[in-house]
Amino acid sequence: MTTPMPPHLEAALQQDINIIRTKVLEMARLDERALSRVMDALIRRDRQIAYAVILQDQYIDELETELDKLCLEFILRHQPAAGHLRFVYAASKIVKELERIGDYAESIGRQVLQLSSMELDVPMERFAELANQATPMLHNAVRSFMERNPDLARTTMANEPHVRQIRDSLSAEMVEWRYQQRLPLEALGPLVTVARRFERVMEQAMNICEEALYSVTGEYIKHKPRRGFTILFADDTNTCVSLMAEGIAKRFGYRHLSFTSAGAEAGVIDPQTIRFLEEKGIDISTYTAKTVSKIPNRDGVQVVVVFNKETEKIYPLLPPKILKLEWFVPDPSKASGGPSEVRAAFEKTYDTLGNHIRDLAQAILDDDKDPSHESL
Repeated sequence: MTTPMPPHLEAALQQDINIIRTKVLEMARLDERALSRVMDALIRRDRQIAYAVILQDQYIDELETELDKLCLEFILRHQPAAGHLRFVYAASKIVKELERIGDYAESIGRQVLQLSSMELDVPMERFAELANQATPMLHNAVRSFMERNPDLARTTMANEPHVRQIRDSLSAEMVEWRYQQRLPLEALGPLVTVARRFERVMEQAMNICEEALYSVTGEYIKHKPRRGFTILFADDTNTCVSLMAEGIAKRFGYRHLSFTSAGAEAGVIDPQTIRFLEEKGIDISTYTAKTVSKIPNRDGVQVVVVFNKETEKIYPLLPPKILKLEWFVPDPSKASGGPSEVRAAFEKTYDTLGNHIRDLAQAILDDDKDPSHESL
């Protein structure tokens, strides 16, 4: 049986909780204001506002330091247990998320400074659409913690796919704007960074919701076990090498691994590739070349393998945390010479891809007994 806390100690504990809550709320409000102002600075390309947001980040950093101290003092003073311990633990984690969001606002401000002198023929309202989804998620995430409202936390988290969709659509549009020469090359990097930063705001809001759920219910949902691993093979047109890699990888039959392929553009699949793989027992006759933007559930891709430098332009279309690998494997469909030389080029690429895929798969699975695949 738990001994009731004396009234004066209960009052002191609640007072300290209220102080922490007030400071967390202040920090969150500074973040929201910074995100709103920096979006305004982007639309207007206003350097003065951008500078103000960059300078304001120091106040958010100061609040983080103050809250770190308050949370530590709370633990030392009250020796909390159960709900009170979960509260202070969650608060300390949320403070870190809010500090990162302040950093994202500062980073966007720095991108605005780079963009301010450029001529841009693109609709900045598309970035506002992304911001207008991510920032309310932050607001509601903090509310769910403050109000001890698990339903609000779950409702807020359910908006993640919509934000991802907006970011994916915007990334595809930026690539298209570049092709249309509406967007200078030097502007593409800063704008991609802006989009990713707002996506990261959403991700930090998701983390805050998870901490809110833990604080209220004791449910710890971070880092759930991965049930699968998806690898994307990408080249310029998805007509030869990337398709060979996908076909070989799928033939291996690795459990817990899935494979797909795409191109920066979609071409016509090379007939020689179809015939060669058919001889190896791999049927790609029904495949249709596709672009990266057409891959279902791109956010579920953990690794992308590109086969030439030109394909790196697809990166803005993929999740920011994706692992990027480069396998510079020659395209045998472009080999010169007679039939025997072309055949030798296909065989060499086939063997090289098989060896690379085996090594990568075993590294991911980390289990020599798990390949469960046929030999080539």
